[in-house]
Amino acid sequence: MPESSAAVPARNPSSPDETAIFSEKLWPGVWIWVVAVGIASAGILVFAPISPAAGFTAAAVLFAIEAVLLVLSTPAVVVTARTLQVGRASIERTLIGAAAAYRGKEATAERGTRLNGLAYLCIRGWIDPVVRIEIADPSDPTPYWLTSTRRPEELVAALTGK
Repeated sequence: MPESSAAVPARNPSSPDETAIFSEKLWPGVWIWVVAVGIASAGILVFAPISPAAGFTAAAVLFAIEAVLLVLSTPAVVVTARTLQVGRASIERTLIGAAAAYRGKEATAERGTRLNGLAYLCIRGWIDPVVRIEIADPSDPTPYWLTSTRRPEELVAALTGK
């Protein structure tokens, strides 16, 4: 029975079929790190009345926690000869259809007014371009996957072989 687009654990590449054709981590943008520093700095304001050392320690601890959470929650988009993995979800490439890249207003529309409520989403607010990947598995109720990517044309080329 073919695999559906349900989330499954990632496989370790162990054969030439599992060599990545396309790979991208959706790292947070610079302004996300600036916001994290700002939030962590609030620790100084809260704990400075106790002591300046406590304030700076609290800020450092808060920033470390935020950094770990941001890094651990960063999804990857990986295309191999056999599979497509977007975040925690993986699907056989034989079960995907057309792929299209969107930027600017078109990307905003794909994430908003054109969005199907059954679509699988792996979008990040700090990455504007998106790629829409149709699902051709008749047993899967998910019509398509929508993922953020900084290199949409490369992802579409990797999926379509063009």
